[in-house]
Amino acid sequence: MQIEIIPFNKIYSKDFYILNIEWLKKYFYVEPFDEEVLSNPEKYIIDKGGFIFFVLLNNQAIGTVALMPIQEKGTFELTKMAVSPKYRGQNIGQKLMQHCLDFAKEQEFKRLLLYSSTKLENAIYIYRKFGFVEVPVEENCTYARCDIKMEYPL
Repeated sequence: MQIEIIPFNKIYSKDFYILNIEWLKKYFYVEPFDEEVLSNPEKYIIDKGGFIFFVLLNNQAIGTVALMPIQEKGTFELTKMAVSPKYRGQNIGQKLMQHCLDFAKEQEFKRLLLYSSTKLENAIYIYRKFGFVEVPVEENCTYARCDIKMEYPL
């Protein structure tokens, strides 16, 4: 399978929404903050200095991930990673993760953060495999489903 990882392109905005909504509905539920960000990725991610990447197979988006800047300069949240159900189990998520880590190093980010749920055992395993370490979750975490926060120092 010959995939390509590309930076944000407006023509795939709907795929960003669809891939993430499908994933959220399968494992959790769509929170108002999710709906807002996923419906307006340029406003909430790109225009604020963030990045979105798409995995393409034959010009079809089958996966996505975002790096969203947070208040601390040089720190980005790795978020909104989703892969089409048809292509899960083929290491696409791991390829996206490696792409984000390589990109963060090239851009000289200070660190990456992510918020997740221990319910997602496979995802937590992958995060640890790539070098993310657990840190305390803030009491006012943006996501209700969040019970684990991890960081990757660069």
